[in-house]
Amino acid sequence: MKNGIKTLLLAAPATLALTAGGATAQETFAMVQINQQALFFNQMNEGATAAAEELGDELVIFNANNDPAEQNSAVETYIQQGVDGIVVIAIDVNGIMPAVQQAVDAGIPVVAVDAVLPEGPQAAQVGVDNATAGAMMGEYFLEYMNAEMDGAAKIGIVGALNSAIQNERQAGFEGVVSEAEGVTMANVVDGQNVQDLALAAAENLITANPDLDAIYATGEPALLGAIAAVESQGKQDDIRLFGWDLTQQAINGIDAGYVTAVIQQDPAQMGATAVNILNTLAEGGSTEPVVAVPVTIVTSDNVDDFRSIFE
Repeated sequence: MKNGIKTLLLAAPATLALTAGGATAQETFAMVQINQQALFFNQMNEGATAAAEELGDELVIFNANNDPAEQNSAVETYIQQGVDGIVVIAIDVNGIMPAVQQAVDAGIPVVAVDAVLPEGPQAAQVGVDNATAGAMMGEYFLEYMNAEMDGAAKIGIVGALNSAIQNERQAGFEGVVSEAEGVTMANVVDGQNVQDLALAAAENLITANPDLDAIYATGEPALLGAIAAVESQGKQDDIRLFGWDLTQQAINGIDAGYVTAVIQQDPAQMGATAVNILNTLAEGGSTEPVVAVPVTIVTSDNVDDFRSIFE
């Protein structure tokens, strides 16, 4: 099945882990990150750092190591330090809101990236509509199933039930495929946004469903775990993988034919956009409340366009 590039425009004791800019920085911004294990978040950090350097600003990045309480503590610390703006990539979108309110009450603008915060005082939301992109992948899966799998497939999901972002991706996908003709839904397993746990969860999913035809993975650790599970159980000829966030392992799987499609975001652009918004606000400007960054479905047809990212 031939498919071209498909793009969707959508709408602490704190450890200060990275810095950009120097002693003469115009503004000081803080980014409260989920973790620094996933390539996605590291690319976001790189984009934000590069933007701060170009603007002559200083950026500090806090690594919460997947702990929402640490994110709240970090925001409180940055308020006490008097930073000029905060970027939040929330683990718990509801739990972070009191800290966001405290920051805004202190005169510090907050920009949310990726995870969509509830209505509140934040200045802007940057990123992807994860539910809509999940639905987009669901539609792609149905196209593929009808063209390449004789119109029927049993599919399971490797999710991260502790991640609001990935729950949206799961719901968007399920909303399209769960009642579709020819689809049998296997169970959802929880990889908790940790690759080793996702591997174990995916292995359990495959073992419990020997007739499994496909897996949808809602994030980078989930997809990496699913890839490892398929390889460890020798299921490359039997199971097709659909997921989020390219890695070299995912590209290898596309080349081998068992990774079918991967939603690729632009995390570096997300980070850069958030820092640019904070700089604009610090200079007295304004921002749109929702700032869209595109995503692309990567398949064997267009994977060559992305190989250089991992060289």
